[in-house]
Amino acid sequence: MTISTLWAPMRARLAMTVTVTAAAALTMAGAATAGASAPPSEAKAPGAFVALSSVDPTILQDMRYVRAHNFVGEPVDGYRQPLCILTRPAAEALHRAQVRLLRQGYSLKVYDCYRPQRAVDHFVRWAEDLGDERRKAEFYPRVDKSRLFEDGYIAKKSGHSRGSTMDVTLVRLPALPAPRPRPGQESVPCYAPRAERYPDNSVDMGTGFDCFDTLSHTDDPRVQGAQRANRDLLRSALTAEGFVNLPEEWWHFTHKPELFPDTYFDFPVAHRSVAGHRS
Repeated sequence: MTISTLWAPMRARLAMTVTVTAAAALTMAGAATAGASAPPSEAKAPGAFVALSSVDPTILQDMRYVRAHNFVGEPVDGYRQPLCILTRPAAEALHRAQVRLLRQGYSLKVYDCYRPQRAVDHFVRWAEDLGDERRKAEFYPRVDKSRLFEDGYIAKKSGHSRGSTMDVTLVRLPALPAPRPRPGQESVPCYAPRAERYPDNSVDMGTGFDCFDTLSHTDDPRVQGAQRANRDLLRSALTAEGFVNLPEEWWHFTHKPELFPDTYFDFPVAHRSVAGHRS
């Protein structure tokens, strides 16, 4: 038997070993790469959070931060779908207020409810960028952007992230859709007469939502007549159900006692965050 004859089987076995080893290495490398690129699963809301529509489908929802028409000028981080999420006690209290208001010919409409911390962080980044004044003419025409933190319009933490705070207004029934904005209305100050500012189907509260101006203070003495009556109606209906108004914003209410008074959540505003939660 020649040396080449003896070597042939050994060479075949060696080649097979190299091939199997290489294949295994490639498989392990592929698995490692796949694991590294897979996004981490996002946290869901605790079971005490619900979609408002599952508690009261009659309350109107006009969720402003999922769209570009807001003081930032773009959709806000963490808002995946136009959905109001609240703690169950807050949602149930809002439902009771809605029942009272429907008898009087009004409906509640929410602009914002639970707000993830990543959205608050987005607001902070925007406020720190003094060069971005795309929406100044409408939302804060009389306030220097450098004062937004000092004047309390922007903060690094928000009660909205605890789940029992919402921004809300009134709509006279039957609720008609808001007219389409005319060219240039995004530059009209938020405190201009209702017919001139950006259109909304809500009643006239004296300013638009998210108007960074002292006229937004709930009891500002310059707001009188029908505007004052509308603010008082909203506040009285919600106060009767345990809500407390923020004096600087006629639209801002928190249900007390809060279910999570010291926790700031960051799950996204999305149906999957509350999927499976009982209504």
